[in-house]
Amino acid sequence: MGREAVCRGRLGRESGEGKALLETDEVLFRGEFRAKVPLRELSLVEAKRGVLSLTWPGGTLALALGPAAEKWADAIRNPKSVLEKLGVKPGLKVAALGGFDAGFTRDLARSLGVKPLARAAKGCDLVFARLEKPGDEVKLAKLVPAIAPAGAVWAVYPKGRRDLSEDTVRAAAKRAGLVDIKVVRFSAELGALKLVIPKAERKPARMRA
Repeated sequence: MGREAVCRGRLGRESGEGKALLETDEVLFRGEFRAKVPLRELSLVEAKRGVLSLTWPGGTLALALGPAAEKWADAIRNPKSVLEKLGVKPGLKVAALGGFDAGFTRDLARSLGVKPLARAAKGCDLVFARLEKPGDEVKLAKLVPAIAPAGAVWAVYPKGRRDLSEDTVRAAAKRAGLVDIKVVRFSAELGALKLVIPKAERKPARMRA
């Protein structure tokens, strides 16, 4: 989910300042004390007077988030799907290249209303590129001409590896003239990095006749 805030937290007799983070599967608090709240174990989510209260078997974590408390509560109660986090919407021109399982391709087609392209074509709004082995990062440079000026490449890479990781993908993207603007948990085993052309270097799209 990717939200974070500096706030005051309280859990039982412990309280203090720290940073709260809303992740895909848990809420973390790191500061004068530490707490980890698995979202799947929550029995109560309540936002009242600027305080977000999360109750689970470990107790009740109260976070003084101010006006953001309601937004955090809504995000926890109504989590976005992976495709929503990836920005997939009907009408977009999307390509999915290499190694994606049938389930992702099927869900992608359902969200788009059409099958995704199997090859990158000029003017793509999104290109999903599955990177599986060291050196696959060089593919990113070849995909730049395929995306629309405001389009993006989603580089999907394995977690827990040093030879092919978020850092190696980011470095390869920089060499290709791309910048990263978002990280998404694609699955338990895969991460995804959103790469775009810097705004100052985008060429305006030609008007259609």
